Amino acid sequence: MISVGIVGGTGYTGAELLRLLATHPQVRVQTVTSRSEAGKALSELYPNLSTSTDLQLVAPDSAELKRCECVFFAAPNGTAMHMVPELIEAGVKVIDLAADFRIKDAAVWEHWYKQTHACPELLPQAVYGLPEVHREMIGQARLVANPGCYPTAIILAVLPLLEQGLAEPARLIADAKSGVSGAGRGANVPALFSEAGENFRAYNVQAHRHWPEITQELQGIRQAPVELTFTPHLVPMVRGIFATVYAPDVEDTADLDAIYRQRYSHEPFVDVLPQGALPETKHVRGSNFCRLSVLRPNDGEVVVVLSVIDNLVKGAAGQAVQNMNLMFGLDETAGLMQTGLFP
Repeated sequence: MISVGIVGGTGYTGAELLRLLATHPQVRVQTVTSRSEAGKALSELYPNLSTSTDLQLVAPDSAELKRCECVFFAAPNGTAMHMVPELIEAGVKVIDLAADFRIKDAAVWEHWYKQTHACPELLPQAVYGLPEVHREMIGQARLVANPGCYPTAIILAVLPLLEQGLAEPARLIADAKSGVSGAGRGANVPALFSEAGENFRAYNVQAHRHWPEITQELQGIRQAPVELTFTPHLVPMVRGIFATVYAPDVEDTADLDAIYRQRYSHEPFVDVLPQGALPETKHVRGSNFCRLSVLRPNDGEVVVVLSVIDNLVKGAAGQAVQNMNLMFGLDETAGLMQTGLFP
């Protein structure tokens, strides 16, 4: 059994990790930390976990975490980078669900996150944890940067087009919507029920922190400069990401259905829908699946790719467990084959 620690067990992604790991056949959760709720039982904060764990939350302690084989950081941005070097030195494998290691250039990271990076020397060895792109590297990694939810949906949507050289990388548009759980569990006025209910709004249109992460990965895939127009929106639902990606000037002779099916034929968590079928966020709610549909409206030159994920699962905790499975040589799907919750 792999002994696991979770730093930041009181937020939505930490709770989702606990839910998924509770049924994982080869994992034992050893310690869960919280600075604000230390001493409380997890079941007190999350009654849904009462039948799967009797753990109490403890204050973060490096000595305790070093006793784990794998540590997940489900804490806010800027937390992991202060603890990871010591854990890596002790031989612990680390998966950071925040953004501390996603961007390779420390200066770019510091520009977007408005703080000095505590361990820039680790950025080159951190592997971006999107298995559909970096599976072999993840399997050898000591430190994995778990992708953001928007980047996961958007990158998977355009990956086949970029790999085949079919999309113009300087003219990509991603129009994406998120449920309010993406804002976290803390008090946040825009996420209040009376603010988000019966409302639909764009936010961070001028600059969103996921933009440099997305463009970094797309440029690595295409090996060419990428210009992406990315517009995020908040919609009145709890879970889900729906990304609509527009790729202009795609040659009309390309068999898009065949290209997408071939690219994802061996990917356990990417489901390419039959032609004419459209994905919905409810179809992947609670699951680690990404569902895709690729279309060419009016037989024009613009290709539209629809991509849906659960932001807390494939967009966070589920993908982190998928990465852990790869890092420890386990079945990649272990603990993750839950189907979507419907209705």
